[in-house]
Amino acid sequence: MSWLSLKLAAGQAEAETLADALMDAGALSVSIEDRDAGTEAEAPQFGEPGLDDPKAWQRNWVVALLDADTDVDDLLRRLGLPADHERQLETVAEQDWVRLTQSQFDPIPISGHLWIVPSWHAAPDPDALVLVLDPGLAFGTGSHPTTRLCLKWLEASVRGGESVLDYGCGSGILAIAARKLGAGRVVGADIDPQAVAASRDNAARNDADIEFHLTDALPAGEFDILVANILTNPLKALMPLLAARVRAGGRIALSGILAEQADEVMALYGTAFAMHAWAEEDGWVCLEGGKR
Repeated sequence: MSWLSLKLAAGQAEAETLADALMDAGALSVSIEDRDAGTEAEAPQFGEPGLDDPKAWQRNWVVALLDADTDVDDLLRRLGLPADHERQLETVAEQDWVRLTQSQFDPIPISGHLWIVPSWHAAPDPDALVLVLDPGLAFGTGSHPTTRLCLKWLEASVRGGESVLDYGCGSGILAIAARKLGAGRVVGADIDPQAVAASRDNAARNDADIEFHLTDALPAGEFDILVANILTNPLKALMPLLAARVRAGGRIALSGILAEQADEVMALYGTAFAMHAWAEEDGWVCLEGGKR
């Protein structure tokens, strides 16, 4: 069996409407892509809490997966588009999508000792500390610089027995790493119920005893270590809350921060912590500080 992939050009104002219309017309799936991706005009978008949700790009492809026997000209007429509307059409052959997806994710080395390994792979180094984690819906698979920075920080900072709070846990990867590195009580929290569920599943897969909670149900208490890999705006808004969760003499690590935002975040958290930039990777920084 095969399918058709139809790309239709669309401006920012009409992209989402066109996507909805394609779904109503029977498309199997629809996505919106940056028409300038791969060029100097490419415009990355980030959905950051505290900001409006990102909309479509200025120039878009609305991409629809269709049945192979779809009459594309008739579809355009039903959508109210002219016959010469800019489009791209190609046949998509049937594939083993599970195997194809799995082949795109290899083990990720964090350091010489720490690896992230999908469940369908064998550990590259039998003596390594392995975090078993499959790509999923929750953020944090180890492929992004901010996650790697936090993992490296935990590896360098956890001595054994500390209490750790992973605030904004996503997939639970940082909490799992802390536990496997020897931390004592480890707690993860996230605003997204799906992230909490994914974190619990991932912890079970790694035989890691960790508590996960929604942020509004997080039990009271202070921690020796707090790590928050979120983004700059929510980190700024959360400063009083996060600072109150770290005991005197405890340590905090913050990431999800672009290098040009570091000074602003350090100044804000500097009212409670002795802050400094710990490391930078690909324009992202990890900040750390000791609680005064």
